[in-house]
Formats: sequence, structure tokens, C-alpha cells
Amino acid sequence: MTQRSERSVRTSRSVVVVLFDDVQSLDVTGPVEVFAGAALEAAGGHGAADAAYRIRTASLDGAPVRTSSGLTLVPDGALDAEPAPHILLVPGGRGTRTPDPRMIDWLRENAPRAERLVSVCTGALLLAAAGLLDGRRATTHWGVSEHLARTYPAVEVDPDPIYVRDGNVATSAGVTAGIDLALALVEEDLGRDIALTVARHLVVFLRRPGNQAQFSAQLAAQTALREPLREVQQWITEHPGDDLSVESLAGRARLSPRQFARAFRSETGTTPGKYVERVRLEHARRLLEDCADGIEEISRACGYGTPEAMRRAFVKSLGTAPAEYRRRFRPQTTPR
Repeated sequence: MTQRSERSVRTSRSVVVVLFDDVQSLDVTGPVEVFAGAALEAAGGHGAADAAYRIRTASLDGAPVRTSSGLTLVPDGALDAEPAPHILLVPGGRGTRTPDPRMIDWLRENAPRAERLVSVCTGALLLAAAGLLDGRRATTHWGVSEHLARTYPAVEVDPDPIYVRDGNVATSAGVTAGIDLALALVEEDLGRDIALTVARHLVVFLRRPGNQAQFSAQLAAQTALREPLREVQQWITEHPGDDLSVESLAGRARLSPRQFARAFRSETGTTPGKYVERVRLEHARRLLEDCADGIEEISRACGYGTPEAMRRAFVKSLGTAPAEYRRRFRPQTTPR
């Protein structure tokens, strides 16, 4: 066994995945595949009793559950029979809309004993109903974030990130964001090499930064109703390095700057300035991830003008500088 593998499996972590009727199957299988793949890689490709992650699934009574897509999942046992795990993972799905009160009671009493409490998608609703997110920052699927904030005002809901970590509680956005969060946990536990290997096997990114928005600027904003405004939206996307001032964009829409700003916000739900900021940030991220151009060249291509201006935008939105972002998220090339 390699030195890395010996170090990786020295600590064996238990993972318990909560199952219930109408659970979203990918919320379950996505993170499970990540943890299982990491355990296999850490053990040098061989199953081991002291695997880095020991995964079990459990329902309230130990009975099979039917997922929202119609699949039947057979749990390993009943929740009451499970000892306190290192990671308790609560998936989402339609079953979180009207949960079994016994599930909420079980979570309220038992979830705090887990070393890490993780929710995927609308699983955050179950944690909130049990009072486990009170006073914490959390996220969930964009479609229920307003409901979560309105129903549980003690929770600080951030609808934008793909996952949020607050102490030992981690919540993630819709469906595949659970894979991103699981990869982040694996990287923290076992190192970047193992997390990267698992990501490659699953053909996903190693991980998107947790505070990356759930949607691109084009998806987050509504599409304008009027053709001239839609054309302006497209122009911004295709020309992030051009003059994208309100005056310039208003001229393209054949409106006065004041009329343009008011109409753009009314029809897209955001201001021209904020839309431009998000488009430029996304374009800069893609260039940092996909090409070898220098920071100064990328800053000009994305309309920032100077590397310092781009650095300020990255720190404000992503909490990291462009150079660090590239180091962490650009795929590494491995020689054959």
C-alpha cells in the first residue's frame, strides 16, 4: 500500500444517508458514489474493512422507500439502530414537502450527535423543521429558497451558492450540487489527489467553489420581453470586454439611459450594472479555468481594464483572488 493510501485510510469515517418516500434518487446516489469512490481510491483500489468511508443507508423503520422517480431503495437498516455517524446526510425530494413528523423528531434528537450534518437540495427543509439551521447560514434549491426563508426566519438563507458550510453543518443547492459538496468534503478529508481522481471517474469538475452561483447570469436573470433589450443581453454576453456602460447599452437599445435602466430592471429583474458584473465574472472564470493567458490579458479581455480591478471583483464575489482561483480550479494536466 502506498504512503498516501496508508495515511488516507488511517481514519475510517461512517456515513449514514437518510432515506424516506419520495426522496430524490440522485441526491442519494450522487454523494454516495463520491464517498464510495474515495474509499476505494484511498484503499488502493481494494475493498477494506477500515475503508476511509463506511456508508450505510437507513429509513425510519428500515423499510424500502420509493423515490420520486419510481425507483425502490432498500436501506441497510433503521435509523434508530444506527450509532452516531461522522457524516449524517439528508437528501431532498418531494418527500420533504410533507415529511413524516417522526422523521423531524428523529433529526431533532439525533442529528446533533453527528460530527458533520449535510443536506442536499431540499433536505435543508427537514433540517430547518427540526431547528437544526436556526442561527445558521444555509442554502437550498433555488426554487424553494424563498419558502425556506419565509417559513423559518431564524435561518439565514443564501439562495445563490451551490453549497454553504457553517460550522459542522453543510447545505447544498439542487441535486448535482450534492456531488460538489461531497467532493469538497473528500478533498478536506483525504486530499486533492483522491478527490480529483474521483471527479475524473465521475466525469465532473473536481469542485466548483462553494460560493459559485447556482445559475449563470443569463439564467439567473429573466429574459427581457422586448427584442431590443434581448439583443442587448446577448451583446453583453458576447462582448464582455467592450464598453458596457449604461449610456452605450442604451444607445444599442435605442432608448435614453434613464429609460433603458428602468426597462432593463423591470424586464430582467436586475440592473444593467449587476448583469454586466456577473457576465464579466463568469467569462473571467472560464478563461482562468480553460486557457493559459496571463491575468493581465484576461482582465482586459473581460472588460476589467486592470488586474487589480479584476482582483477586487473576484474577492468581492468569490472570496478569492484570480491567481488563487486558477490554482485551485483549473484542471491539472497529467503526463502519460
